[in-house]
Amino acid sequence: MSANETPVRHQPPTATYDSAFLKACRREPVPHTPVWFMRQAGRSLPEYRKVREGIPMLESCTRPELVTEITLQPVRRHDVDAAIYFSDIVVPLKAIGLDLDIKPGIGPVVEEPIRTRADLARLRDLTPEDVPYVTEAIGLLTKELGQTPLIGFAGAPFTLASYLVEGGPSRTYENAKAMMYGDPELWADLLDRLADITAAFLKVQIEAGASAVQLFDSWAGALAPADYRRSVLPASAKVFRAVAGYGVPRIHFGVGTGELLGLMGEAGADVVGVDWRVPLDEAARRVGPGKALQGNLDPTVLFAPPEAVEAKTREVLDAAAGLEGHVFNLGHGVMPSTDPDALTRLVEYVHTRTAR
Repeated sequence: MSANETPVRHQPPTATYDSAFLKACRREPVPHTPVWFMRQAGRSLPEYRKVREGIPMLESCTRPELVTEITLQPVRRHDVDAAIYFSDIVVPLKAIGLDLDIKPGIGPVVEEPIRTRADLARLRDLTPEDVPYVTEAIGLLTKELGQTPLIGFAGAPFTLASYLVEGGPSRTYENAKAMMYGDPELWADLLDRLADITAAFLKVQIEAGASAVQLFDSWAGALAPADYRRSVLPASAKVFRAVAGYGVPRIHFGVGTGELLGLMGEAGADVVGVDWRVPLDEAARRVGPGKALQGNLDPTVLFAPPEAVEAKTREVLDAAAGLEGHVFNLGHGVMPSTDPDALTRLVEYVHTRTAR
């Protein structure tokens, strides 16, 4: 099945369908505002560091029992309303044979960057047989999670392309933008191919039992709205169309995307993630009706005293008071040096303050 084809709509998973998280995504009344955190599965947890000790990141993503344990750790510790599948955005690229690695302190590094049309041949289709560990891990997880939804995820075409063209992390994206501006046909073909790979990766997760999916366009905030609409939105929209028929909520998130929020919603998400730079009531105005919002406490607030965390959390909840649907989250991922107890207290505070 190509990424353009819509699969047969699945029946909603009965165990998680009435969860607070999925109700909020569907903009239905909730018993309390649901909470989960990006990067909650790892980094800040001592138990995560212990089980990952000596295991390279990409290898850890291919061990189903380890993935299961890491994904479950924050659910046990923090009582969050959803689990996020432990993986990395470059896993599908590694699975199709690209020579890349995640280097500690640096991030994804690509041995041979994608710079020419001939390089596109290295981006073959992803099949479920390329990622059997994903299907196995999600099968294990859904049994353990019971009524707690599991969120699958993937990197968006632009963010994947930025790593592939730059060869690694970048602050300026000069090579990626040079291709986007200088060879728009090659750029469009690159993103279209990445959209197919991303859609296939999300389909594997949904079919294995994920209750929702999030598309991370981490670096889309580097783009002007006109460039996003012309050169990025079509590929992201293709991904969302490809999984629309499954009936699971689709979340779209990027960093520094205040000027792009309307366009990100237009791409086809059911839920638009908002970083901490734009209040949620203003974000709702920019996104427009018919979408739930996710966010958006500044992750650095968690380093402040508990009373300051509560005060800033109230600001977020007050700004979200009039929304059709709100999933509480940070405005970006959990920072590695965050005190895990601060996250546990935050979940309890949101649940208590928003109890209906």
